[in-house]
Amino acid sequence: MEGWWVRLQELVTFYGIKIVAALVILVVGRWIAKALARLTERLMNSRKVDPTIVSFVEHLIYIALMTFVILAALAQLGIQTTSFIAVIGAAGLAIGLALQGSLANFAAGFLLIIFKPFKAGDFIEGGGATGTVEKIQVFTTSLKTVDNKTVIIPNAKMMGDNIVNYSAKETRRVDLLFGVSYGDDIDKVRKILQELVNGDQRILKDPESMIIVKELADSSVNFEVRVWVKTADYWGVYFDTVEKAKKQFDAQGVSIPFPQRDVHVYEHK
Repeated sequence: MEGWWVRLQELVTFYGIKIVAALVILVVGRWIAKALARLTERLMNSRKVDPTIVSFVEHLIYIALMTFVILAALAQLGIQTTSFIAVIGAAGLAIGLALQGSLANFAAGFLLIIFKPFKAGDFIEGGGATGTVEKIQVFTTSLKTVDNKTVIIPNAKMMGDNIVNYSAKETRRVDLLFGVSYGDDIDKVRKILQELVNGDQRILKDPESMIIVKELADSSVNFEVRVWVKTADYWGVYFDTVEKAKKQFDAQGVSIPFPQRDVHVYEHK
């Protein structure tokens, strides 16, 4: 009986020390994991990273660190952790293969938020769609089209193609092509177009507007009008100029060949 009691004391002493050491590892490790996660959060917030990304990365770092802490505590208790590491590695590989599309979208979303090729409210073309950016999320970007439809684009697709941001600059150039008959006086046509340009206060004086004879087409002499406007005035100037030009051509006897297939705006988005 006495030998059994001595043996019990030895076991309690031996494993008690290990248990205490494991608990210390857990407590200290948890504190360090939280501290590093908070530090990461502060650093990302100081760089004005999207809150969704900040929260995700913070939790990811905390979970990864706590995994190592738990494995270290188990090793301190004498439990073999090799099998645990193998299981975790296999599970991570399986999850990575299963979620490779989602991980690609997450990585692309992270890059979109970090490098900011566009922001909410910008009018863009990307990922096979055109519209106003509503939300940039971890995995997807939402656009609102001009006819009020919502298009949700995976971020990997958005980053994998050209992105055209029509709202990035304060000014844009409107390019218009007008065709008139060969019998019309080109000086007269130029004067009409110049008066339209001069009469629109939305058209900027700098850079200077251009009115040129672009080409002698099969059935028309084509004039190109290039004017600079504030981005918000783009469509208003475009539509008004086309309408006013037609009215002035009719009023002053300038013929427009029919069908007028070449009249268009180059920057049509």
